[in-house]
Amino acid sequence: MKFSRTIITPLLLLALLLSPISAFALFEDCKGLFPKQQVPVTPQAGRDLCFDSFAVYYSPQDKKPIYTVEKLNREQLLGPHPRRTNQFYEEARLPFAERALLSDYRGSGYDRGHNAPAGDMGNERAMAQSFSLANMMPQARQNNQGIWAKNVEEPTRLYTKRASGDVYVFTGSIGNQGSIGRSRVTIPSHLFKLVYDPNKNHAWAYWVENSNEAQMSPPISYSELLAKTGIDFQLPIQTEHSLLKPTIATKAIPNQGLMGGWYPLFFDEYSADKLNALIARIQEGKVSSVQIQYDRNSELAKRIAKQIESQTPLFVSPTQSSPPESPGVTYERNRVTVIVRSK
Repeated sequence: MKFSRTIITPLLLLALLLSPISAFALFEDCKGLFPKQQVPVTPQAGRDLCFDSFAVYYSPQDKKPIYTVEKLNREQLLGPHPRRTNQFYEEARLPFAERALLSDYRGSGYDRGHNAPAGDMGNERAMAQSFSLANMMPQARQNNQGIWAKNVEEPTRLYTKRASGDVYVFTGSIGNQGSIGRSRVTIPSHLFKLVYDPNKNHAWAYWVENSNEAQMSPPISYSELLAKTGIDFQLPIQTEHSLLKPTIATKAIPNQGLMGGWYPLFFDEYSADKLNALIARIQEGKVSSVQIQYDRNSELAKRIAKQIESQTPLFVSPTQSSPPESPGVTYERNRVTVIVRSK
């Protein structure tokens, strides 16, 4: 049944607004990242966020991903890789009340653990986007830097480098063992990474406890992961779960005004060339909005905002946020992040 796009009665519009939002409304700008463009089905309500090289289904309640998805291949991982930036920032596309904040992780004892790993990113823009807090979960520090990096992320990359085609990787976490920060970011009890090779129609998953004492166990089956997470990843693999039709569709929260290409710009000091290039894009009508985040360097943030406002029609209001201490990273506290949303 098809409705006319040109004639929508008020009654029909009201019915559409009140109807449940299901999986077909998800990830319209990046469905190509999913196997056969099939979006997973889960009863958890979330926001769909498209990035250049990955996508996040984000929980506004838990302030962390429900899952992320990547489409990887041999050529991508064997190519040159950008320098890891370590420049974490708050996700400007999310309403403030739904965001994890940099300050939430300060003194928590937990790392900002990547779901879609920085080590998978093939260019500087994708690398920068991977440090969005929408891609992070509170992860036990030794777990993140040890067993997860060495026994989960690296073997996944090694397999992809040997694979004959695309490999799809879903990463996420479940469970609740408390929360951190003012935003109450949920600390998951378990982490998972699902690897699917469509050329072999084979999938397996890593299942790891979120603790510093976690031990590595053999990968679990796709069927076991479905049972543990309640997420139907819609892979064409026969399981006892696939014999049943899902009764609850994914509940997507509409991202009104949040779509469109976007990217972060980082200012560790004033850069006339970088700022003038951004202003030129705004003047050409290629940018719809700009948000500025800073911690200590309010002078630089205000200088950037003033210059943008004086030369363009955009209104910019800097927002203060405080990053947690990061061993070996000294520039974060004076960094100013400019989130640019292009038309």
